[in-house]
Amino acid sequence: MELEYAVVFLSLAAVFGLFMAWGIGANDVANAMATSVGSGAITIRQAILIAAVFEFTGAVLAGGQVTATIRKGIIDASSLSGTPELLIYGMLAALLAAGIWLLIASWLGWPVSTTHSIVGAIIGFAIVGIGMDAVKWGKVGSIVMSWVASPLLAGIIAYVIFTSVQRLILNTADPMGNARRYVPIYMFLAGFMISLVTLLKGLKHIGLEFTTLESYVTAIGCGFIIMLLGILMIRRVKFDPSADRDFHYTNVEKIFAVLMLITACSMAFAHGSNDVANAVGPVAAVISIVNSGGELAQKSALPVWVLLLGGGGIVLGLTMYGYRVIATVGKKITELTPSRGFSAELAAATTVVMASGTGIPISTTHTLVGAVLGVGMARGIAALDLRVVRNIFMSWIITLPAGAILSILFFFMLKGMFSA
Repeated sequence: MELEYAVVFLSLAAVFGLFMAWGIGANDVANAMATSVGSGAITIRQAILIAAVFEFTGAVLAGGQVTATIRKGIIDASSLSGTPELLIYGMLAALLAAGIWLLIASWLGWPVSTTHSIVGAIIGFAIVGIGMDAVKWGKVGSIVMSWVASPLLAGIIAYVIFTSVQRLILNTADPMGNARRYVPIYMFLAGFMISLVTLLKGLKHIGLEFTTLESYVTAIGCGFIIMLLGILMIRRVKFDPSADRDFHYTNVEKIFAVLMLITACSMAFAHGSNDVANAVGPVAAVISIVNSGGELAQKSALPVWVLLLGGGGIVLGLTMYGYRVIATVGKKITELTPSRGFSAELAAATTVVMASGTGIPISTTHTLVGAVLGVGMARGIAALDLRVVRNIFMSWIITLPAGAILSILFFFMLKGMFSA
């Protein structure tokens, strides 16, 4: 079958894919950077530079998995084999809908899930374009379950980690000496966990398949390297005894700031490699259908330019708009210092590793917000801004239906424009 609008469809896929990637950069990169900026470990300008390099590298190097035609297996498209153009309209509508929702959420400073935005959009078009039966509702149910499970788990882990920091370092007679003693152990843990996130979620895309044992051994090696690197960096930090007069832990927090720099780079790489698929998955589906003349291949090879488009879009979104969501997660939920920010980041990474191992679909946004809440709770409920927390929870609930409704509108619009 010939698709008469082939060039138009490819152009729209590229533009909408870039827009969606821009939305991921504007909204989701806050996951990797918010705690580092909010705690004062790095400035917003440094965060944008780090994210630009590591998100882009992660997206291009490790984002190129052979993208399944239908992202996340949410819908069964076999009934569309006679009308592949409907799937093209659906994927274009989903990209545009999710991109617009992310633009609205970023403008309001709401940290929403890019994964859930695209999932909601795909469900929306599937219901009207194919039928209710085409949606794999069991899969949708497990995604809704992860809304509760991932922030809760991350919150509990963050609470435990920060409590251990308080007991071992902050609430002791010699915080400085104990920081030098214990922070390298936290560095090892951070290096190990974030390497595992990258190995389990990222590198399979470039054909580097590790067994579980190889992943763990490699991650332990990375943990030791990061620990040694961190010890060298701590030795170069200049400490000012008089600075502790105003805030008792100023110098101790400088040691944690070194750690935050390491976690920020690693999380940005892991995030780029994982979440770029939300933008390029539907683009790959459109390219595959157009290039095969209307055949619905179950897998579609991903041209390198699509990954460059995704990586570039993420960097653009972060540079232009990312500061709004970074301010919400990093500063408005609870006051963060480098030690608190590190506890949240390590908890989020640990939760992602656990979820990857069990196959639960998880949102990095929900996980990190849950971890920041856990750190706040370790200091008592008064340390949290409950109004901000309520707004964030509300935005999470709205995301799926918002994506679905916008997607349905755009699906009918595209169908009306291109169907004779």
